[in-house]
Amino acid sequence: MTVQDTSRAPARRNKKTGEPAAYDFRRPMTLVREHGRVLEMALETFSRQWGNQLAARLRVLAQVSIESVTMLSYDEYVRSLPPQTTMVMCTLEPSRTTAVVQISSGTTMNWVDYLLGGRGMVIGNAERELTEIEFTLLRDLLQHVLGDLSYAFAAIVPMTVSVRSVQYAPQFVQAVAASTAVIVATFTVRVGDHEDTATMMLSADVLLAGLRANETTDNRSAAELAAHEDAVARLVAGIENVPVPVAVRFGPITVRPSDVVGLALGDVLELNHPTNRPLEVVVDDVVLARAAAGTQGARLACVVVTAEEIS
Repeated sequence: MTVQDTSRAPARRNKKTGEPAAYDFRRPMTLVREHGRVLEMALETFSRQWGNQLAARLRVLAQVSIESVTMLSYDEYVRSLPPQTTMVMCTLEPSRTTAVVQISSGTTMNWVDYLLGGRGMVIGNAERELTEIEFTLLRDLLQHVLGDLSYAFAAIVPMTVSVRSVQYAPQFVQAVAASTAVIVATFTVRVGDHEDTATMMLSADVLLAGLRANETTDNRSAAELAAHEDAVARLVAGIENVPVPVAVRFGPITVRPSDVVGLALGDVLELNHPTNRPLEVVVDDVVLARAAAGTQGARLACVVVTAEEIS
């Protein structure tokens, strides 16, 4: 027998899971898995084309890969960006919504040096704003890159993207309302020996509307449709031949337990079922029709007089 001191309560480990976050059920920031997968496939196609464009125009080995696709509010997206970065503002047609391509200032200067025939070296302050000539070079490069975005999203929603302007302080850029839902894609961009992260922000309403519209479109081939119709016909034929027990019953009555326990041979129970009321034709306790009692040869039978509609 062991005596324990119960005056001391056992120590408990409290794991801190962070502060609870408010959730707006009117504007849920959750991307449906099927929608997320479709967007990932489209952005994977775009990232490959982006890498090819960089390799062709910068004349150096380049690779772009998609890392994540999430749905956030615009305020959350802006707060996730560094205080000083290159935000290329774009316009999506025909929705006239704003898209953003965000690239770090160092990566931007690296690309500009390649475009000017250099080796991707950044001399001086890499965090400075672009000159007019440098922005023209970057705009021409991104305009060709964003042309492939239309190809990648052709099956989701038709769009044309054009570069509009550039900003450098995310906290002062009000592209859309702070609470607006946006789709944010994060890319890993490798050009030569330089590797960095870039993001793209697109309107969630525009993309999700296209995804929902495509859900109602049947894109199956004629052979697939024929196979589906054949499978449905076989299923219907199989179900129609399944044996189903059918019962014909009188109206139920209510009795006391003592009446049931005391039943004896020859006792009579009054059914309280009028002789002019049809009987119920029942399948699995569901009334399908009403019938009148009768005979067919030496067997009892019933004649269906009304049929119930099955909802």
